[in-house]
Amino acid sequence: MKKITIYSVLALFLIGIGAMSFENAEPTALEIIKKTDSKLRGNSSQSEMTMKIVRPKYTRTMKIKSWAKGDDYSMMLIKYPVRDKGGATLKRKKEMWSWQPRAQRVIKMPPSMMMQSWMGSDLTNDDLVRQSSTVRDYTHKKLKKEKLEGRLCYQIELTPKPNAPVVWGKVIMWVDVKDYLQMKTEFYDEDEYLVNTILGKKVKKLGGKLLPSLMEIIPADEEGHKTTLEYTSMKFNVKLKDSFFSVQNMKRLR
Repeated sequence: MKKITIYSVLALFLIGIGAMSFENAEPTALEIIKKTDSKLRGNSSQSEMTMKIVRPKYTRTMKIKSWAKGDDYSMMLIKYPVRDKGGATLKRKKEMWSWQPRAQRVIKMPPSMMMQSWMGSDLTNDDLVRQSSTVRDYTHKKLKKEKLEGRLCYQIELTPKPNAPVVWGKVIMWVDVKDYLQMKTEFYDEDEYLVNTILGKKVKKLGGKLLPSLMEIIPADEEGHKTTLEYTSMKFNVKLKDSFFSVQNMKRLR
């Protein structure tokens, strides 16, 4: 089963106002998606988060520090638990490496490993590399408005364009009307069966932006399974050189 990707893209938001309806005009579906993506976009970022992998018989907790620059570069460092401390994952464009300090070994991920689970979670290695765009790769349609987490949301259906580099048959997204926050996303396969759901919760200020600080990733066909990512801090537009994202630096991070 192909797991979920958690990357968004953003562009400038332009409010379309029809000449004959100044008072009641609303943004189009595409404009809503662009505005939503802009909430997460920055030239670079640094964050700390807690990831919990929930299974029917256990819960595993990890603390992670991450850095990102644009769409091409990212680094994730495991801070906890002790047995995994110092382990790191590096992404440079469409390539990915893993550093295992216990074995003193760097692994470049081959295509055969990309669909494997990342750190035992409901994310895959491919999720950290795949570059699809909710703006460019889909057509967009407003369905209705619905309340989630006490917030009125637009419900938007995203249908992939022909030959777009996406794996989903369709995506349905709930976007907060007031603050354009992504509160829920459902991912369907080519036969329109639900595969995964992302829920956004605990809205608060992060790095000066109002964002859901907690994300729940829930696979539809695995009862009792989910992965949560809760951001404890985030900074946008931090100074990071391309050279920071190197295999050599990945082994030195603490």
